[in-house]
Amino acid sequence: MSMPSAPTESPKFRFPSAFTILFGLIILVAVMTWLVPAGQYERSFNDALDRDVPVAGTYAPTEANPQGIFDVLMAPVAGLYDPATNMANAIDVAVFVLFIGGFIGVVTATGAIDAGIGSAMVRMRGREKWMIPVLMALFAFGGTSYGMAEETLAFYMLLIPVMIAARYDAVTAVAIILLGAGVGVLGSTVNAFATVIASDAAGIPFTQGMVLRFVILGLCWLACVVYVMRYAARVRNDPSRSLVHDRKAENEVHFLAVHQGEALVFTTVHKIVLAIFGLTFVVMIWGVLKGGWWMGEMSALFLASAILIGLITRPGEQRFVDSFVDGARGLLGVALIIGLARGIVVIMDAGLITDTILHWAEISVGGLPAIVFVNVVFWIEVMLSFFVPSSSGLAVLSMPIMAPVADFAGVGRDLVVTAYQSANGLVNLINPTFAVVMGALAIGRVPYERWLAFMWPLLLILTVIIMACLSVAVLIG
Repeated sequence: MSMPSAPTESPKFRFPSAFTILFGLIILVAVMTWLVPAGQYERSFNDALDRDVPVAGTYAPTEANPQGIFDVLMAPVAGLYDPATNMANAIDVAVFVLFIGGFIGVVTATGAIDAGIGSAMVRMRGREKWMIPVLMALFAFGGTSYGMAEETLAFYMLLIPVMIAARYDAVTAVAIILLGAGVGVLGSTVNAFATVIASDAAGIPFTQGMVLRFVILGLCWLACVVYVMRYAARVRNDPSRSLVHDRKAENEVHFLAVHQGEALVFTTVHKIVLAIFGLTFVVMIWGVLKGGWWMGEMSALFLASAILIGLITRPGEQRFVDSFVDGARGLLGVALIIGLARGIVVIMDAGLITDTILHWAEISVGGLPAIVFVNVVFWIEVMLSFFVPSSSGLAVLSMPIMAPVADFAGVGRDLVVTAYQSANGLVNLINPTFAVVMGALAIGRVPYERWLAFMWPLLLILTVIIMACLSVAVLIG
């Protein structure tokens, strides 16, 4: 079989950003309030969810309330905080995102993450085969704990030369980082930008369903490690089997020439910082399970941990504040996306079409067995992920609709959250609308179509694992 030829440079359609897509959806939903019949369910208080939920079979038409231009412009504002009712919608989630961004900024500024991964690479040099599971585990931890994505881009120029020098190829290096962090996001456990936000939008604690997510994380991580190690072994034994074999000579010149080989010193302070980093997430879980914590308390926790790290590393007041603000600034877009996505729900609720859509969903899935329902939800989220790659944006967009539908189908809302995050994480391993994927491939000089050729068997394996886990969870639930 001949290898795919390198793509020629040509003007390409630039896919709209998540902001444009979500604002476009706000406009679309506003138009729908003029066309879709208005209706409402009767609601009853659910002790387990601590909120009112729609009662199946009680839907009835009501007087329409179509939304206009002013409502569209107000929707992102009301998505965060509704000035008309003085009610907070998603402002607590947005603030939490900014605080955790500041915390990550402080940790990153210490160099602890870079030094820790760099130390692991140095220790494994000469045993590069075992760097694959070790590094993929480290990146997976970053993915499952705080949604590590853009932060990985700094590591490609460090790892690719090491892999090429060890007689592997650029695809191997890209796969270690991209799949490592990606499978961590796919199997998110305490990821604030996927699991926590989605669970909040679904009206459940993010700790609900965590055992299943650990199982998915473990099985998918193992599948990725075995797959990458098998590919790496084939390339090392026969370089012609590399998907970028035709670029072997120029890649060696490019990457080995620019690689300086200097490793960061992994100090005791770095180890303490990483210990605090991990302990912060442990305390967060304890606070939610035992202390009744939610967004406000968790925001305070990350602020306290950032201050503690600042006191230990003593970067100076100005540098500490700058790193915290820079980290928060880096996630400002995520906070705004949350407001935009929530604005869609605001328009639907005000236009009285949310319950109508729920009613249609109730009818369409009402006769489905629970196993079929949860897998249908998974594929719906797969489709949506191509258009809304942002995990937080998709969570706030889809969970307010899909979670109540689960009540009608007799499926736990935590399974809907797990189906969402697994689907989003799976798609974002190859999603051309996801900047991290395209950035990683550009740095690694791996053509997109060859990445797809590398990934498609693994995508099938991961899909089978996820669907099997969801199905078994329904059976034993």
